[in-house]
Amino acid sequence: MTKFDLIVVGSGPGGYPAAIRASQLGMNVAIIERESLGGICLNWGCIPTKALLKSAQVFEYISHAEDYGISIGSSKVDFDKMISRSRDVAGGMSKGVQFLMKKNKINVIMGEGKLERGKSVSVTDAEGNATRYLADHIIVATGGRARALPNVPIDGEKVIGYREAMTLKKQPKRMVVIGAGAIGVEFAYFYNSIGTEVTVVEFMENGLVPREDRDVSKELNKVFKKKGINVLGNTAVEKVDTSGKEIKVTVKSRKDDQEEVIKCDVVLSAVGVTPNTENIGLESLGVKTDRGLIEVDEYYRTNVPGIYAIGDVTKGQALAHVATAEGITCVEAIKGHQPEPIDYNNIPGCTYCSPEIASVGHTEASAKEAGYQLKIGKFPFSASGKASAAGAKEGFVKVIYDAKYGELLGAHMIGYNVTEMIAEIVAARKLETTGHEILKAVHPHPTMSEAVMEATAAAYGEVIHL
Repeated sequence: MTKFDLIVVGSGPGGYPAAIRASQLGMNVAIIERESLGGICLNWGCIPTKALLKSAQVFEYISHAEDYGISIGSSKVDFDKMISRSRDVAGGMSKGVQFLMKKNKINVIMGEGKLERGKSVSVTDAEGNATRYLADHIIVATGGRARALPNVPIDGEKVIGYREAMTLKKQPKRMVVIGAGAIGVEFAYFYNSIGTEVTVVEFMENGLVPREDRDVSKELNKVFKKKGINVLGNTAVEKVDTSGKEIKVTVKSRKDDQEEVIKCDVVLSAVGVTPNTENIGLESLGVKTDRGLIEVDEYYRTNVPGIYAIGDVTKGQALAHVATAEGITCVEAIKGHQPEPIDYNNIPGCTYCSPEIASVGHTEASAKEAGYQLKIGKFPFSASGKASAAGAKEGFVKVIYDAKYGELLGAHMIGYNVTEMIAEIVAARKLETTGHEILKAVHPHPTMSEAVMEATAAAYGEVIHL
């Protein structure tokens, strides 16, 4: 049997960076993948969805060209070409991972991996042939998949998950999106922008993006309603009837128990992800899990020596950049580098609807609950010269500081391109930067990022442009 220093099961944004880092550190590495290199993120998640959203944004620009002094005539959506472009982008990124595997001399083994005793992995290929491989260390990075509500099973045709939402054969006239987290609002924006009638149903009271700061949630609710998206917050999905030509979604308000039936062509279930931890050999090895998630320490070691887990199969945030950081930290710890454990309170979250959303750290509510005395500053993009010039005046930057020491507790942004702006806050928090240091760091003008400085100035009573 072939033996490696490290086997990584899964080649998503956690698995393939872990394999590359291990190779850089001198390890003989193999990576096992059952479908496509790059995992869900590159093939069915982060990357192709952003390609679809860009197509939607371009169409919106063209539709509002008159606002910029440009006359171009009529335009129409070619749904098939949008889908095709998205798939081409994903395919190109997956080929890029193939190149990285060759460059770093990583052995790629295609097939279904299953952990076995004796620090080994059995891989079954497409023809059903099984081969066993040994390794001193094995990292489980098998990721997650769309979670289905018990009363709304996903059939892939009338009730779909995010994968099917990216490859529909034709554009639906009416869509109901269940769940208003990042996946739900991104697809709601995409389909609404190209002409589909969209209703978003969210169980939690805040409505859209309910886990974000309350001010951000309120702003996105306002913007989406202006776009014509029907938003039903604090509402439960009672049942979905797919027996007829039309789908009938019965919802009930949690506020007054009023029921409503919404008719549509397709239902998108966007209620989160569930880990891929079934049937991969965890039970036979005695690896501890909690509600399907693998229990690990700060260096991603399970209770079984030589077995590790990273990414969506563990309790951290189910985000691509989290999985990457975990994979690199895990490998460096295996090699004895004693890396600093990840600070999960300084992980940025980004949502790529329009306007975009980006946040990190405490919300106003969680900071108050933690007992901090706060200085809060908010700067609207309507007062930003760059935003006005770009025709993107929606949204704001909100910063939260500890009043006593000036610690930057969190930041919450909604607006044009804010997903590119949040890294400043992440770096500042990592460096323990104070409010006064942000305020005195000269920001270029005119830029969207000036809003970070202006919001900080507002927190300290020194704002100039409000």
